Amino acid sequence: MDRVPTLKDMNEEYVNLLRPLFAPYSCHSGTIVIQQGEPADYLYLIINGTVEVSFKPYDGVPITVSHVGKDGLFGWSAVVGSQTYTSSVTAIQDLETFRIHGNELRRLCVDHPEAGRDILERLANVVSSRWKNADEQVKSILVNGMKH
Repeated sequence: MDRVPTLKDMNEEYVNLLRPLFAPYSCHSGTIVIQQGEPADYLYLIINGTVEVSFKPYDGVPITVSHVGKDGLFGWSAVVGSQTYTSSVTAIQDLETFRIHGNELRRLCVDHPEAGRDILERLANVVSSRWKNADEQVKSILVNGMKH
């Protein structure tokens, strides 16, 4: 967790709440980490490597949406309570991440609202350039909590 810049300088109490929820995940280049339409379980924070995020329209070919590298994150669908991932993610370099189960992060936010707000705002800032209404989504997670 000390290698995650997004969480650097965070209140030590909040870090201690998060630490047991994160697990390392790594894979080789070419691995499909997330398949569009599969259950949205994990949020991933990239320590090293790069992924390609793609979306396949119902009646078309996959479209590359973005590339996410070191210090980025992907799998936000798991946090906002979506049932399935809305995009596919493929490692285009060997990948080293920490991942957290979306349900566990949402539970932490409900049980510890102040910590949850800080954590979610930090995570949302990482994706804000790709995510137009990040602030509204963070508020929604905090208000709705475990309803999902």
